[in-house]
Amino acid sequence: MFGNLFEEEEEEGLSSTAFRGRVAKGGDEPPPPRGRSNLCGIKNQGGTCYLNSLLQTLLFTPEFREELFSLGSEELGSLEDQEKPGAKVRVIPLELQRLFASLLLVDQQSASTADLTNSFGWNSSEGTNQHDVQELNRILFSALEHSLVGTTGSTFIHQLYHGTIVNSIVCKECGNVSQRQEDFLDLTVCVCGVSSLQEALWKMFVEEELFEGNNLYRCAKCDRLVTAAKSAKLKKLPPFMTMSLLRFSFDFAKCERYKEMGRYCFPLTISLRPFCEEADGDDSDYSYELFSVIIHKGGCYGGHYHVYIRDIDQLGHWEPPEEECKPKTQKKVKEEVKQICEPKLQEDDPLSVITAIIAQEPSKSVLLDQLGQKLMDKIGSSWSKKFRKHYGPIGKFLQSHSDVFMLVSNGTRVAVKANPPSPVNDPLGSAEQTNNSDPSTPSDPGAADTQPGLDQKPEPEQKQGSHWFDLNDSTVTSIRESDIEKQFQGKESAYMLFYRKTQLHRPSEALNNPKYKVPLNLIQMAQEENVKVQKMREEFEATNNTVELRLHLAPSFRLENGALQPTGKEQNGSTTLSFDRRKTVGDLRLAIYQMQELWEGDMALTVARILPAGLHIYFFFADDSISLYSAGICTNSELFVWNGREVRGATVLTGAEWEPVLLNVVRLGNIGNLLGKGEKKKDPEERGSAVTRNIREEREKKKGGKKKKKKKGGGGAPRRDNGRRRRLANKMKPPRGVVFFRVFTSVFLTLLSVFTLNGDVVTVTTPSDCRWLQVEFSPHGGGVKGDKEEERRKVKVPATGNMLLCEVKQRAIDELQLQEQLSGAQYCLRQVDCIGKLLPPACEELSVRDAGVRLMTTLNLCPGNAPKASQLFLHFSVGTEPSAGMEMDIIVEKTCTVKECLKEMLDAAGLEGTCWHLRRLDWCEEVGEPIMDEDASLSELKINNGETLVVTEGQLPPKGFLKLFVWLYLDPRNNSALSMDFNHTDNGLTEEQMLEVVTAGETHGHSPPLGASNIAELRNAGQVEISDEATLEDLKIQVLTLPALQDVCVPTTAFMRVWQLEGRRLARILRGQQLTLKKLKLTSGTDLCVQQLLKEEDLGPKDVMLNIKMGVPGERCYYPPEELVWDATRDSSPRSLRTCLAAHYGLSPDSLLLAKHQPDKHTWEEISNWSQQASKKKKKKKAESLLGAPFHLKDGDTIGIKNLLIDNNRDFLTLEDERGQQRLREQAEQRRNGGQTAGSDGVGPQKKTGPTKSRKPEVALSISVGVFR
Repeated sequence: MFGNLFEEEEEEGLSSTAFRGRVAKGGDEPPPPRGRSNLCGIKNQGGTCYLNSLLQTLLFTPEFREELFSLGSEELGSLEDQEKPGAKVRVIPLELQRLFASLLLVDQQSASTADLTNSFGWNSSEGTNQHDVQELNRILFSALEHSLVGTTGSTFIHQLYHGTIVNSIVCKECGNVSQRQEDFLDLTVCVCGVSSLQEALWKMFVEEELFEGNNLYRCAKCDRLVTAAKSAKLKKLPPFMTMSLLRFSFDFAKCERYKEMGRYCFPLTISLRPFCEEADGDDSDYSYELFSVIIHKGGCYGGHYHVYIRDIDQLGHWEPPEEECKPKTQKKVKEEVKQICEPKLQEDDPLSVITAIIAQEPSKSVLLDQLGQKLMDKIGSSWSKKFRKHYGPIGKFLQSHSDVFMLVSNGTRVAVKANPPSPVNDPLGSAEQTNNSDPSTPSDPGAADTQPGLDQKPEPEQKQGSHWFDLNDSTVTSIRESDIEKQFQGKESAYMLFYRKTQLHRPSEALNNPKYKVPLNLIQMAQEENVKVQKMREEFEATNNTVELRLHLAPSFRLENGALQPTGKEQNGSTTLSFDRRKTVGDLRLAIYQMQELWEGDMALTVARILPAGLHIYFFFADDSISLYSAGICTNSELFVWNGREVRGATVLTGAEWEPVLLNVVRLGNIGNLLGKGEKKKDPEERGSAVTRNIREEREKKKGGKKKKKKKGGGGAPRRDNGRRRRLANKMKPPRGVVFFRVFTSVFLTLLSVFTLNGDVVTVTTPSDCRWLQVEFSPHGGGVKGDKEEERRKVKVPATGNMLLCEVKQRAIDELQLQEQLSGAQYCLRQVDCIGKLLPPACEELSVRDAGVRLMTTLNLCPGNAPKASQLFLHFSVGTEPSAGMEMDIIVEKTCTVKECLKEMLDAAGLEGTCWHLRRLDWCEEVGEPIMDEDASLSELKINNGETLVVTEGQLPPKGFLKLFVWLYLDPRNNSALSMDFNHTDNGLTEEQMLEVVTAGETHGHSPPLGASNIAELRNAGQVEISDEATLEDLKIQVLTLPALQDVCVPTTAFMRVWQLEGRRLARILRGQQLTLKKLKLTSGTDLCVQQLLKEEDLGPKDVMLNIKMGVPGERCYYPPEELVWDATRDSSPRSLRTCLAAHYGLSPDSLLLAKHQPDKHTWEEISNWSQQASKKKKKKKAESLLGAPFHLKDGDTIGIKNLLIDNNRDFLTLEDERGQQRLREQAEQRRNGGQTAGSDGVGPQKKTGPTKSRKPEVALSISVGVFR
């Protein structure tokens, strides 16, 4: 019920194409219509899949639905009157009626349960809490019974679901029978230790429990302890029998819950006669048939519910899955194979099992990588557990039985040979299988007559009311009855079973009639809702399908230098037309005819484009019957309207190969002015490169000053296009002696010879040998570096800038002769960057030019799908940072929201849960800030094609706010009064609210007479929510407002110290009163500790607060610790610390011996003095910094001091340190011996024995009901 399992899935069919991936231009998007199943799903509010599954089951229980609809407003009241004082409105049944009517009659993909859950008294957070569907079933029935008190429907729950069990105890000595009746609405049956529902019922109602030995029964008649037998029987059977499978159990050895995932069968039809007290009635009185299965997917702490339901009233449109859509002969072949193989299946024989699996496949072959999963589905156990010990790996087993199995499809699939010497098939069976091995070959008509059961008419889709559907929140799909068997076991398995008596028959008028017995007011409400929704859809479709077209009329243009130019200088010759893109080209032509009343002759519509050189025509619309959408017409498309032959008497050349290009050329007086006096010695190629750069800059100025993006691989070489005519037009005249052109010097000399003073137009044609693209194919899909050079195959494909990339790919596949090798596989074209890394796949719907692919470059043919023009190709990785080689790829719509994208990434990675969010990479390719707006689309966030996102575990932090947990530091040395006050005011704290924390480095090593304990207690003071832009001073002020700190009095915030906790340790002091929390790198969920000071404190960035302890002379203990602030700004060497300590104690620096305490190891690390010289020739060795390795001094560290003038003991170890080391050795020995690690010593942080995932606290499920008695 958590995570991506809550996300709404799109309905198949219409909704996925018509409503997904489009952004409304204005207004709200209407709900999508029902899918092909014609059934309505229910929206998930975040965690209400358990509610949705139960509501769908009740809806498809016709008797329940009709009893609910039979209650009128005179008994239930009206929802419009619920706000009136004194009105008794039974809100829950009214909202349930409305929901059922909406599910039956309103044309929408999914209905909302928000009004119903509001009537339950649930708040917004209840929609995300997980609950048990069996618990909901009982609470909902109880709420309905209380809501219907005093109405004619007060007993309908009791009539439909109530049953009675009789518990009997029989005395073995006197025969006295003691009985007690027990009512039930549903039966909870055991799963652990049984393999089927019948076996569980047999243990409950047939087998007797004996009271004997030490467990005797006191008989009321014998008045003593006797041997007795206890049993239970069903006395009264309800019309509907609900079975709850007890799949969740508790392991008392591990003290944790677990889910039973073993195989547990249940029948489609069951007789309860053996389990009843009285069994004298007809068989139909005890016969039940299955009509609903609620399925749970996940573990015992979270998951997802959906439901399989049999459509009794035939309200939905059932479509057979693909296998059942095959010809009848294929079904017969499948039945023959099933009859031959299944009865003789031996689960202990792997040869028999694999042969049966392959025979049941429609293609008579199985993918090698799917064989293991199919084997587990078949026998309920994996190959490794059942067969590997005796037969080795499954691949080796197949190779050793080459007389039975063969590899096909380039070794990717395994099939059975025509006549295998297998124990599964006898000679007759082998012959039959051989003759019918090809599913596409029609079988002998006479042969079917000899096969019993093949021509029997009952097909699953023929039987009345036998259609099954999978209702998974908003999604409704058709399933086969045999699919129920897949829910017998595994992580996704049946959880609740709903049976109905076979005696219950439906009237013919109820079939295919969703309005049957629905009140008229609810039918009218549904009709009004349908009219409203239909109007919304029409407005939405009209708004989103209206495109703005720019029409260019031929009378307003003339042909000049190969391009169309407007006749007037002020007008551009265009007209704007708004048109529905769903209409055809013929409709558009007619609309233009009506606009242009004076138009004479033929009218041709062509796609045009405005280029710097002018307007150019590309292609005609050949078919008037196609829609503008199919023709690729979108908003701001340019259309040229003309007669299709000429413009003002001039013939117009159309197509991409005649696309004009404008070049600006400055005339020369003589060639000497070009070279200049100072350039005579320059290399010709160098001059050509220079003038090439000048003309590029001048073209950018001409286009409006827009800076052109520099493409990869760009250089001084001219751009070459596909066989296009280039037009040199003289449009600008800068000062004489300067020339701009896009060709090298050798071409430039040729151009000079054809220029005249009057300015001729020169045509330059790109050589035809430049119009190609090279496509590389790697057999193993290894990309550029994945295969050896000789293994890669290359081909040059003729291409133009207007050619679609899908055509380039198809030509490459044809020339490389890869049709058979790539059959059924998806391949795409990908470019390679300068370092050999594959770029994202190119969109094959675009042309070479529009996709940004340059001619005479190389494309790689790689496995995978190519994104469409409306899609993005993204990389993603799971974890706190992207890891090379572990990235995965995904293709999503640009209009997809961040939440939908995260769901698809979690599905692709096989992850579940809600505690995930997305982060982008920063410019250093490191994990950056989280994407906060989960409802924004990828295009709105400017997430580009090929970008890498990181799926990070944890809830998305609130925007701009931090949630910080605050603890109060109680030090007995300085805050005894505060400690007493705090204990007086908060004496009811739990163990979680009171921690014993040791300041880093303290050891309790002093003797009792010398000082108080060094233990500091932390008391939970609450939590604060504060902006990350707030300062540290703001944080201190807000912390002081907590109720737990009302007795803490400080003159200013400088008398308060704030620590950051890591684990159970005081890690660092937050310093800088005016620094923001963001700069202090505080994140949401951080634990902080506040400490009251006796004097003001303003620590600098390099000030270190140390706990210093002077050793007691002649004893292995220390005086009470003191706090010392050491300024390490200028000098952080041992000499600086020793000088600071000497000044503090009034001693000589050379008489002090220092050591840092390591509390985790219970050792002391001596700090030496680096003042000696290595040699006279070498420089004096640089003093080491105590802030770096190996000491890494930080706030709260403990420094031990020995005064060598009066203390000759240079050993810093105390008795407590030796005891701590002994405990560490014992723990290490236990780990080596396989024992469990001993408990923590109370000093260091507790190490976790395994990864523990924080779970949401479980809350009780309840439904609020008014008083109607």
